[in-house]
Amino acid sequence: MNDHTFDYISFQNSLKGRFQELHAGVEKLADKYQQAKPFPFIVLDDFLPNMIAEAVVADLPDRSSPDWKKLPTEDQKGKHVLADESKLPIKIRALIQELNSGYFLRFLEKLTGIPDLISDTKLVGGGVHMIERGGKLSVHVDFSHHPTNGLNRRLNFLLYLNKNWKEEYGGHFELWSSDIKTPEQKILPVFNRCVVFSTSPISYHGHPEPLNCPEGMTRNSIALYYFSKGRPKEEEGEHNTLFKSRPEDRFQLSNFVVRFASSGLVREFVPPVFYTLARKLWNKRYTGA
Repeated sequence: MNDHTFDYISFQNSLKGRFQELHAGVEKLADKYQQAKPFPFIVLDDFLPNMIAEAVVADLPDRSSPDWKKLPTEDQKGKHVLADESKLPIKIRALIQELNSGYFLRFLEKLTGIPDLISDTKLVGGGVHMIERGGKLSVHVDFSHHPTNGLNRRLNFLLYLNKNWKEEYGGHFELWSSDIKTPEQKILPVFNRCVVFSTSPISYHGHPEPLNCPEGMTRNSIALYYFSKGRPKEEEGEHNTLFKSRPEDRFQLSNFVVRFASSGLVREFVPPVFYTLARKLWNKRYTGA
């Protein structure tokens, strides 16, 4: 299935069949999701039909592509993102469009119990993610509101595209306790494995251990985020992405400065116009907002 012979109708019909399977089993999946600890989540293996999963992974841009944007902070060391839809390969773009469709959103609403979900067609902070050997993603909670439309971020969808990924390569997706003392779940990012989880003030997650995969190999995923016009009262409050240190992490001054700036506390020390401008520039450069 190369770009010149890409049959979108067959692609769409194959996904529709898979989505129908998910809808048919959603009650059991919802029980598992909503009872999960340390916060609601679920792992769905063999998420895509195998032919589609193979086509999508074959469509990943080469790591040398100039379309990737490398994030500059230590908390996201070695992480590259591609969120510009116009630069996404056709099969990845088609998949994302289906995952942002109303039909899939209705499945997510039944799975999570979150009503009236809204997809983010701008892929702010999402899209395709690639992390190099030695890279990591420190433990964090995600930004609470969409930076341009103000909607509440409620749900994360991750689809891993890592063929022949071994346990010793690391890169486990970790779900942490709210006190940042213990990783309560560790999920290996193997090929065609999907993770969906609720985003809230206590949904601390990441893969804080540097990747140990062979040189030239990368940890690849598709990340999509879903929003709503409000959220439960106990989850209210606006914040940027907040990174935290694990008990074993050493203090780093550069990390402290970046985290302080991201926390929003810096608003107390700089004129609002400068803070707003800095956020807009960061979002435009690194998140696609």
